[in-house]
This record gives sequence, C-alpha cells and structure tokens, in this order.
Amino acid sequence: MVASITNLGRSGLYDWVIQRTTAVILAVYTLFLLGFVIAHPDLQYSDWQGLFSCTAMKIASLLALVSICAHGWVGMWTIATDYIHATGIRFLFLLVVAAFVFVYLVWGIDILWGA
Repeated sequence: MVASITNLGRSGLYDWVIQRTTAVILAVYTLFLLGFVIAHPDLQYSDWQGLFSCTAMKIASLLALVSICAHGWVGMWTIATDYIHATGIRFLFLLVVAAFVFVYLVWGIDILWGA
C-alpha cells in the first residue's frame, strides 16, 4: 500500500524502460547532430537553418525534447524519493522540477514550431 502511494502507481520497471528508451533516443539524436557537424566542417548559419527547417528534423528534435523532459523527470523523481525523506520538502522539490520541465518543454516547442 505505501509503495503504490509513493510512486503514484508506477512500477520500477516502467521507470527503467522510460530511462533506457529516452537515453537511446537522445544518444541517436546526439550522434546524428555530431555527424552533421563533422560532415560540414565549414558550417554556416544557413546550413544549420536548413537542417532545422526540415519537418523531419523538427519532429526528431521534438522527440528528443520530450525524451529529455521524460528522462529528467524520472531521474529527478528517483533522486527525490531516494534522498529527500521529508514529504513536504520532497513535494516542493518535485513541484519546482515539474515547473522547470514544463517551461523547458513549452519553450522548446515554441522554438521548434514558432514563427
């Protein structure tokens, strides 16, 4: 009963799968960007703008953005539940983390899909 209340009904396996899946997505995205930079030694702003104006790259970047938010949330939630034992402080900490994750996600979406 206590375990299901403290983790909001999630299992450790669910968190593990999210962490590993998002880590793979972020690794592939990072390797692609690294490959692009290496393939364009005289990288200009127009090259970078051309890459990110492509719809497929916007979708990949959105997937990476959602992945980093999910990865960060699960990681910080795990740290909070492992190391912050006072319920009020843990709640406040997770509230601040959730606010940062939300702002980061909205800001990233605005950058990717905004005007």
